[in-house]
Amino acid sequence: MLRIGIDVGGTKIEGIALDGSREVARRRVETPRDDYAATLDAIASLVADLERTTAATGTIGVGIPGTISAATGLVKNANSTWLIGKPLRLDLEQRLGRPVRLANDANCLAMSETADGAASAASVVFAVIVGTGTGAGITVRGQVVTGANGVAGEWGHNALPWPDEHERPGPPCYCGKRGCIETFLSGPGMTADHERHTGRREPPQEIARAADRGDSTAVATMERYEHRMARALASVINVLDPDVIVLGGGMSNIDRLYERVPRIWNAYVFAATRMALDAEASTDAAARVNADAAMTGGANSDIRTRLVPAKHGDASGVRGAAWLWDDR
Repeated sequence: MLRIGIDVGGTKIEGIALDGSREVARRRVETPRDDYAATLDAIASLVADLERTTAATGTIGVGIPGTISAATGLVKNANSTWLIGKPLRLDLEQRLGRPVRLANDANCLAMSETADGAASAASVVFAVIVGTGTGAGITVRGQVVTGANGVAGEWGHNALPWPDEHERPGPPCYCGKRGCIETFLSGPGMTADHERHTGRREPPQEIARAADRGDSTAVATMERYEHRMARALASVINVLDPDVIVLGGGMSNIDRLYERVPRIWNAYVFAATRMALDAEASTDAAARVNADAAMTGGANSDIRTRLVPAKHGDASGVRGAAWLWDDR
């Protein structure tokens, strides 16, 4: 059975065709920003191209940077704001002449990585997309959690926790608030932060490469970013306590995050901070050593949550969209 997945991102729309779990074709086009009709055209063109390449007709699942309102059937909460208020599922079904299943793109990432990816053996998974926007999906015992309002995992639109004075009130967000996690941790958020401090507008991957070369301003930008990600994820651990946090999206390709962020989050996760506070009054040298390790992510750290990159990389979200038609 051919399954086609489409991932509608802020900068690209990607399509994949799966025969079973085997990828048989993949295509990518630029996202026609701020143009709903052109977005429909791009999706229909990708589907036609994939089916022409495979000489087969497939089911269609679509991941979007938002969700579908249960009350209206219209797109809501999308950082690709030209989709908001549109009957995307209905329009695609009319255009393609068959049923279409839609899901939040981060839920697609969570589904893919839980099924056969970096979190395949985990009971509770928090799967984060950090790219043009910032969102997350949750799986519990292999099932995606969507929530009563369809917004489970919309972590990017909480306020950045434990903000410093210079982080208040925070940059404005398209959602109408200020200081959302997304405004700090998205790719554009890092670029804007770097520009505010240096006057230079550079893409995140170049900032990360410059930091690796020892550029002091790039190092400072990366350290601010890592500290913010650590605080934001610590708040998730304190609420959800996942076995694994999976990073997807363009920012997930920055290797240094996987070592540095968990070392920082230990200062904010309750299990580690409680351990440190208890040890302050202790005369037991071993207790103090264990507490110090917990606070710095050492071998004796009490925090078991792992931070890992998506096994399927940039293809994980689009693979998850294709698997929306897995009815097993």
